[in-house]
Amino acid sequence: MTHPKTVWVTGASSGLGLHTAMALRDAGWTVIAGARSFAEPGERDGMHCLPLDVTSAESVRVFVDRALEISPWVTAVVQCAGMLVLGSCEETTEEEYLRVMNTNFLGMVRVNQQVLPILRAQKEGRIVMYSSINGLLGIPFQNAYTASKHAIEGYAEGLQMEVRPFGIQVTLIEPGDHRSGSDKYRPHGVRMTSDSPYAAAYERATAKIHHDETHGSDPDRLGRKVARLLERKRMPFRKRIASPDQHLAVWLHKLLPARWNEAILSGYYLKK
Repeated sequence: MTHPKTVWVTGASSGLGLHTAMALRDAGWTVIAGARSFAEPGERDGMHCLPLDVTSAESVRVFVDRALEISPWVTAVVQCAGMLVLGSCEETTEEEYLRVMNTNFLGMVRVNQQVLPILRAQKEGRIVMYSSINGLLGIPFQNAYTASKHAIEGYAEGLQMEVRPFGIQVTLIEPGDHRSGSDKYRPHGVRMTSDSPYAAAYERATAKIHHDETHGSDPDRLGRKVARLLERKRMPFRKRIASPDQHLAVWLHKLLPARWNEAILSGYYLKK
């Protein structure tokens, strides 16, 4: 029996989630898109849009129930919901750390715990989780985000070992900088003021981060790559989608001593 190609995409109202959802729509998938900014269920731009707040277990449950009413078969779930807070390790508040982890990491956990019984019953399905280059290495003043992406990397390794016997495939997408998203999902920490002892370094690093994001890779191209990936019979566990220099940074991080990596990254982000 041939089942319809149906995909759920979280964080689908902006950024990489939106570009991924549109690419899947253009590739012929039935896209059920979830985001907090979708106030009411409805169809727009050729996609089924449903309210979804991944920080709320009840919102996730309602989203799943509504999505199954649209299509009882779930081919794949692509998890893109995310945010970051810019700030020093010392001055990022506990609440800010919790907000980032609750969205980026625990949001994926909540969705997976709702969808896994469905995929097990189907005896097949695919879970795609957006990690980041920052899931592989750290940079200054983006520490809550980096911690959340490292958590996703380790979680996904264990998840794949547990669910493979049920015919479920897991893939991590590790994007580098792409031109997408909104500054409202990249707020500055409340304690990062001109009085901070880190103020000068913070200004240099965040200027570099902003430059790299605004001059980053094409998010539509990333979306198309993910759509092609989902058509493959066997998906890779990890897929890094980044510029050549970011691929190089990851390889150097694996090969070089920690002190050398620190010197390279500090020189890039913190040099005057």
